[in-house]
Amino acid sequence: MHATRRHELGQSFQDGGEHYDRVRPGYPTDSVDWLLPPGAKSAADIGAGTGKFTALLVERGLQVAAVDPSTDMLEQLRKSYPGVEVLEGTAEATGLADSAFDVVSVAQAWHWCDPMKASKEIARILRPYGVLGLIWNQLDTSVPWVHRLSRIMHAGDVHKPGFRPVIGPEFTDLESHLTSWEDAVSPEDIMELTKSRSYYLRANEATRAKVMGNLEWYLFDHLGHTPGQLVGLPYLTTTWRARKIHGVPPR
Repeated sequence: MHATRRHELGQSFQDGGEHYDRVRPGYPTDSVDWLLPPGAKSAADIGAGTGKFTALLVERGLQVAAVDPSTDMLEQLRKSYPGVEVLEGTAEATGLADSAFDVVSVAQAWHWCDPMKASKEIARILRPYGVLGLIWNQLDTSVPWVHRLSRIMHAGDVHKPGFRPVIGPEFTDLESHLTSWEDAVSPEDIMELTKSRSYYLRANEATRAKVMGNLEWYLFDHLGHTPGQLVGLPYLTTTWRARKIHGVPPR
């Protein structure tokens, strides 16, 4: 994504932290279990938002620092996890100390980053042989009704087959782990989830009304769901990990 476009879309997440925290899904536990290296004691969650992935790191007893550019998002994180060190910053400029962490996670946020600059910064704050984790939740569009739903929602973060994240030369041994799971949500929850996405947040009122109208028709009239009914919304979570190369000179 071009830097200007990345910044423009990223600005849509500066506000609405409470809504984002309420409607966005969490992450499956085996994502963090697969990611963490043996003996890991500290982690930095970059682009932490309201703490959706931070929660899994905290639950495993790690000392956690969370970084995000949005003050509003971080306010929600502070309320939920008061023991977490919280800093306003970006993946390119975290404000964290050198060689301080065993693992750095970037969940649902790497596509907002400059991958080369972010890799260099993350390598700086990782200990030798530390692990970089890149995590994405995406709707499982192999399920036909979900594929159509994603188009109505304009869920643009569904990766194409063969996708591999770009990372800098500071890292090696990139590998991935896939988790298939379902989030129990109501039709109303799906509509609120749509309102938390960058396409909707940046759209004008006419476009927003059209999206909501199409969703109401699809969920209630076409699929036949009733208000408040719980629906299993299929997700795929892809967790990527790479190891910091020890002894690489800074660029």
